[in-house]
Amino acid sequence: MQSFLSYSISSRPLLPTDQKESSRSLCFLVAFAIGLFSVAFPLSIKAQDGNAGIQSKTRVTPIQAVDMLHSAFGKHDGRAVHAKGIILEGSFTPARGAANLTKAAHVQKQTLPVVVRFSDFTGILDIPDTTGASHPRGMAIKFLMPDNQSADIVAHSFNGFPVATTDEFKVLLEAIGAATRGGNPAPLNQFLATHPIAKTFLTTQKPLTTSWATLSYFGVNSFKFTNKAGQSQFVRYQFIPEAGEQFLTKEQIAGAGPNYLQEEIRQHVAKQPIVFKLYAQLAQPGDQIGNPSIAWPDSRKRVLLGTIRITNMAANTMAQDKTLFFNPNNVPDGITIADPMLLDRARAYPISVGQRQGSFESN
Repeated sequence: MQSFLSYSISSRPLLPTDQKESSRSLCFLVAFAIGLFSVAFPLSIKAQDGNAGIQSKTRVTPIQAVDMLHSAFGKHDGRAVHAKGIILEGSFTPARGAANLTKAAHVQKQTLPVVVRFSDFTGILDIPDTTGASHPRGMAIKFLMPDNQSADIVAHSFNGFPVATTDEFKVLLEAIGAATRGGNPAPLNQFLATHPIAKTFLTTQKPLTTSWATLSYFGVNSFKFTNKAGQSQFVRYQFIPEAGEQFLTKEQIAGAGPNYLQEEIRQHVAKQPIVFKLYAQLAQPGDQIGNPSIAWPDSRKRVLLGTIRITNMAANTMAQDKTLFFNPNNVPDGITIADPMLLDRARAYPISVGQRQGSFESN
């Protein structure tokens, strides 16, 4: 598959000849970063989560990060990332063995309603489904529990992240800003030359999928599951489609329209349910818990947490999309965050959501 971002460390310029396409291409990684952190940098110099005992030492405040992003790339209304998406509804039925891993309420015995949002990448609302910058695709799910409680999982179709820490991301963001603001690709080329994982992320996205329903999705960050016996296990989430992964042929790509994924998903769910299996991938000693750029080996054991059946479209009004909020830090008792990057995200979500809803201005 041709990369969405054409670059060479030594021989070719980073920026495409077409400046509009250049902006869209670079916006891909910017948007991914904004989305993963929700322009996330912690509010304080040092923050600690009392449950997991993890720490974040990032020094940039959320407001400074938001202003820096807007200054470099322009201010956009709506979602900062995964702006183009569609909302569906369904149910989640826990697997029998899920309770052995965690006492979290949503993976016990009761079937629960869920809200699912599939999306393209970037903060560009009208981005074509066929462009490279629409990758990785996103899947977010909200489990609706009794007593007005909920739990969220956020995932995307790439297993990993380009950098290990928020501080590294800041350097990458500044390099991208230098390329977009001043047309100077040297800092970004230099960064990619010394960060092979980031380079891999930029060049190995999956081909065009036949449907949002035929992609696997991966949670970037790690969590600690604790069961009723007090036993704990580090995990990462995986959503695996029952239909398997399916991709368009060259002939199908030629005939695909800019909104083919939304058109397909509406027709798909009208005919039959969309089914995903939710797994917890189990860490082993030596696996990187707090480094989201290192994917765990495929050989790691997976435990089935349950089955997601998506059965109908939601209202998909502008108001619903603005107010629907998926927060990976929204976890019930029995699950704690295990990655410092999640602390960074938690501090920034109020600003990101507030700006989307028009209730917060950073300046």
